[in-house]
Amino acid sequence: METLLQVKNLKKYFPVKSGTLGKTTNYVKAVDDITFDIYKGETLGLVGESGCGKSTTGKMIVNLLNPTSGQILYEGRDITKLSKKEKRKLAIDIQIIFQDPYASLNPRMNVGDIIAEPMRVNKIVEKQDINSEVLKLLNYVGLAKFHKDRFPHEFSGGQRQRIGIARALSLRPKLIVCDEPVSALDVSIQAQVLNLLKDLQEEFKLTYLFIAHGLNVVKHISDRVGVMYLGKIAEIADGDKLYDNPTHPYSQALLSAIPIPDPNKKKDRILLTGDVPSPINPPTGCRFHTRCIHAKDICKKDEPKLISIDKNHDVSCHLIEK
Repeated sequence: METLLQVKNLKKYFPVKSGTLGKTTNYVKAVDDITFDIYKGETLGLVGESGCGKSTTGKMIVNLLNPTSGQILYEGRDITKLSKKEKRKLAIDIQIIFQDPYASLNPRMNVGDIIAEPMRVNKIVEKQDINSEVLKLLNYVGLAKFHKDRFPHEFSGGQRQRIGIARALSLRPKLIVCDEPVSALDVSIQAQVLNLLKDLQEEFKLTYLFIAHGLNVVKHISDRVGVMYLGKIAEIADGDKLYDNPTHPYSQALLSAIPIPDPNKKKDRILLTGDVPSPINPPTGCRFHTRCIHAKDICKKDEPKLISIDKNHDVSCHLIEK
């Protein structure tokens, strides 16, 4: 498969300041040396607990945050070294759908202007054609023509997220970072938005980085799934492989938490003990060893490398035999 985007040894450290002079005393290691690829036309799911660094990763890919170190290669070009003018042009190819469908929309603008503004600013559509393009996009996301004259507060959460999707599509991007786009929605609405994203991917030949809290949300939309824990990639594999044969203890625990719709079937839960360690002072060795029931001495001392155990299946764990 053709690689669209490569993330290489990416890090993002946020300074922790204290004292009256605001001196930097430590760093929050939000993303700490991760590497993965996104292939053209696929959906890569990125899952993990809150604070693991997945949203920070997405924001670095769309240039909302500057990385501390590492590379992000889009079509072979390192986008972390672009000028402001070049980054603005890149925004046409890489867009984002935010988690909160209300806070991400300007309450003073009607829906038509919200969707049209990116086209006006980037001048990718002739001025006389903008209105017709807005109506087309509203139709694509399941909204009516008359909705373009309404304001965000007049819509439900699911409808507002559809507006956010239409805005992201307005520039005809190649890659869309979906930053937990359904986590603020009701379960029934989540399914509608996920199905919409799948349909739009086929219609517009899109590539997605889909960020979510749980593996159950990304199960039916992702071709591959990466599991993050405390700024690191714990496991990344094809969706079927990960769900049928989770290898990392953290992936196994996440999958065991997915409820089964049949009340007569029992499922063994893997309950994680303790809290997630602080990203300011992460554990030595394997980041997960403080909560892993299989942890050995080597897990406390040496940091495991992300190794390939099968085709399109990489795991970072000392318990895995090479």
